[in-house]
Amino acid sequence: MPYREKKIEKLYYAIGEVADMFQVNTSLIRFWEKEFDIIKPKKNKKGNRFFTQADIENFHLIFHLVKERGMTLKGAQLKLKENKEDTENNFAVVTRLQEIKELLLEIKEEL
Repeated sequence: MPYREKKIEKLYYAIGEVADMFQVNTSLIRFWEKEFDIIKPKKNKKGNRFFTQADIENFHLIFHLVKERGMTLKGAQLKLKENKEDTENNFAVVTRLQEIKELLLEIKEEL
C-alpha cells in the first residue's frame, strides 16, 4: 500500500491568502469582516489579520450569498442571523452538486 502524505492545512491564513482564495481584493475581505460579526480574525501586535479555518468557511457562506446568489449585504446578514444552519446546509448541497456536475462533465469528455 503506497504511502500518502496528509494534506497539510494551515491554522491561520493571512488576509492576502484569503483574498486569493476568493479572487477578490483585500479591501473586500476587511469590509466583510466589519459587516459580518461571524468573522473574527486574530490580530497580532502589528494589527495583521489571521483568519482561522472557521473564518474561511464563513467567508464561503458570505461569498455564496452575496456574489453567487446576488443578495444584498443586509439580506445576507439577516439570512445568517435568522437561520445560519439552513444556509450552511443549502450551501453544502449546492457545493456537492457542483462537484458532481464537474465529475459528470469530465466523464462525458472521456467518452
